[in-house]
Amino acid sequence: MSLLALLDYASVLVFALSGALVASRQQLDIVGFAFIACLTAVGGGTIRDVLLNRDTVFWIAEPTYILVAVATSVVVFFTAHRLESRLKAIVWADAIALGVAVAAGSGVALSLGHAPVIIVLMGVATGSFGGLMRDVVCNEVPLILKQGELYATAAFAGSLAMVAGGAFELPVAYTYLATGILTFALRAGSIIFGWTLPGYKSRPPRS
Repeated sequence: MSLLALLDYASVLVFALSGALVASRQQLDIVGFAFIACLTAVGGGTIRDVLLNRDTVFWIAEPTYILVAVATSVVVFFTAHRLESRLKAIVWADAIALGVAVAAGSGVALSLGHAPVIIVLMGVATGSFGGLMRDVVCNEVPLILKQGELYATAAFAGSLAMVAGGAFELPVAYTYLATGILTFALRAGSIIFGWTLPGYKSRPPRS
């Protein structure tokens, strides 16, 4: 199994976990759990593969990804009530999944020889769009759009690390690792220390 495939599996697993936890907060049935988990798990990767015009979308080429997401949703359905704070678990699962997914998404674009801007966009899309779809469907404010949250910004910075690693021809494994760690570190800093970007503040027009 390739390193990119392993990253996709890890991303699917953790994003499915966060999706199923959101479903538990919405008190959905087990089918709803599976649907939200799968949507979250493969949403970003699907958009990546469609935009990059890959021969086959990754989970259609290898349906085991869907089975992993469904199995995760079933486990969460029967165990989510044991968590003291499901919201905290969702936030941290998302942070871990973001780091893995950004490395996978930008890594695919790099391996296909795309330009740096495409590598960055695919990293952001793969890391962000699954969670965005989940939150929209579940009628929650998407994490990516919450004021000041370092989410898309973390994905952007991590993807830049992938571009830099490719430009300097660093070993692939080190490049993926640096991308994932940087993305996760920025997101974790936002969660723990409140790192934010300044928001827009309206001002009265000048006379």
